[in-house]
Amino acid sequence: MLEDYVQAAQQATERVKRLTEEIATQVEDWVLAPLVKNLMAFLGVKLVTATAISAEIGNFQRFEKASSFMAFTGLVPTEHSSGGSRKQGGITKTGNRHVRRLLVEAAWHYYDVRPGASRDLQKRREGVPTEVIDIAEKARLRLRRKALRMRSTHKPPNKITTALARELAGFLWAAAQATHCCGVV
Repeated sequence: MLEDYVQAAQQATERVKRLTEEIATQVEDWVLAPLVKNLMAFLGVKLVTATAISAEIGNFQRFEKASSFMAFTGLVPTEHSSGGSRKQGGITKTGNRHVRRLLVEAAWHYYDVRPGASRDLQKRREGVPTEVIDIAEKARLRLRRKALRMRSTHKPPNKITTALARELAGFLWAAAQATHCCGVV
């Protein structure tokens, strides 16, 4: 019985590896390949995540500001205003659900991040413009500080990662603006 589970897990792992390699092959000739490479300079954003975000968004230039991109993903708080009072609630969840989920999953990598970039991250950053690496490093440092600050106030982990995902969206938007490629898919 246990052997069946182990065999099924091995088959699933091999399938994921094979599909990831196929995605890598397809991305090489894609018009958005430079964008995918630059997004992979961020902690928590590997090939599949970068490819999916690039495919879903296409042209980041359509967002005039980072806050517009954050709103598109549904990672901005709801607001109830009347007269002089203003109350903010949970996130709107009105945007692109797939991109929002990818950003939240990537944000978990910032929840308890250690100082310094791993060897894998350093390898993914090879050939990436310095401007994009600087944005990615700024994101890593700022999101790490934010996570530590929010954890010290005993916020629930899901709220912390949602807040980190919102800021990560802004940094990814900035990196996309620095990427000189593409056009629309």
